[in-house]
Amino acid sequence: MKSSISSLVALFLTVFVVPISFAQTIPKDELVFLTSEWKGERFPDGRPKIPDALVERAKKIGIDDAWTVLKNEGYTNQFEGGWKFIHDDVVVAGRAVTAMFMPSRPDVEKNIKERGISKQGRKGNTNTWPIETLTKGDVYVADGFGKIGGGTLVGATLGNAIFSKTGNGVVFNGAARDLQELQNIKGFNAFVRDFHPSFLEEMVLMGLNSPIRMGGTMVLPGDLVIAQREGVLFVPAHMAEQVVTTCEFVARKDQFGFEMVKSNRYTTGQIDSQWTDEIKTEFLKWLSQHPELGTMTRPELDKVMSKRTW
Repeated sequence: MKSSISSLVALFLTVFVVPISFAQTIPKDELVFLTSEWKGERFPDGRPKIPDALVERAKKIGIDDAWTVLKNEGYTNQFEGGWKFIHDDVVVAGRAVTAMFMPSRPDVEKNIKERGISKQGRKGNTNTWPIETLTKGDVYVADGFGKIGGGTLVGATLGNAIFSKTGNGVVFNGAARDLQELQNIKGFNAFVRDFHPSFLEEMVLMGLNSPIRMGGTMVLPGDLVIAQREGVLFVPAHMAEQVVTTCEFVARKDQFGFEMVKSNRYTTGQIDSQWTDEIKTEFLKWLSQHPELGTMTRPELDKVMSKRTW
């Protein structure tokens, strides 16, 4: 009898309590399902946890090369351009925490706020709730449906709060305010549709760490975000290592190739095609003389060359 009661209680908690605890988010099993190609560590809510070291390496790769790797693997809807940003020399790279906002509707916003504040202990307006979930290395990515006036999802106060939690920036399909103050946050950057002096109004959070659309892209929680002057690339978590590793190799290959062509050691045709064993040996020898470019083993070189479509 006790066993039956325990089972019923467990079922009740699973069906009724858990969804309330994580309101505005998709269930963990659904997020794991959508990101099932990812085989690594995850956050407690199911979000893929790309290693910090890989995120740091992603800050140094070229977005053009990364886009090419994704395109050649069939991921053709991962880039979105047309942004304004605070600094043109501050790269934003990290794991996506997603938020979806919609135009406010009184009855819906009332219910969401009542549930969030009374049952979840949340505070303030719904635009601050995603910030509570942020951790180091995250990039706050929000679909504000392109709203500019009244669509300022970040200003000086929230910008400082976000940066203190993540050490990173934001990507908003919406607007920002307090440009001068945001410029003073060293290391912070915001990729937005525009800047506007208004306060946020008539917007409500409808999804937190759920799939969102950013222009012509689909973004999932945990995606590797790379934002540079050219635009923003959203790399599926399971593709992050391949993208970063390939881009690192392309940078090394280009530098090696320039030197070999200038010295007439090899022709451009030899460098820009599958390499012979001789060239591979020459490359690894050259790489050992440039420790600032990192290291690479012969098996690693063979693997990246075998998938050469760039």
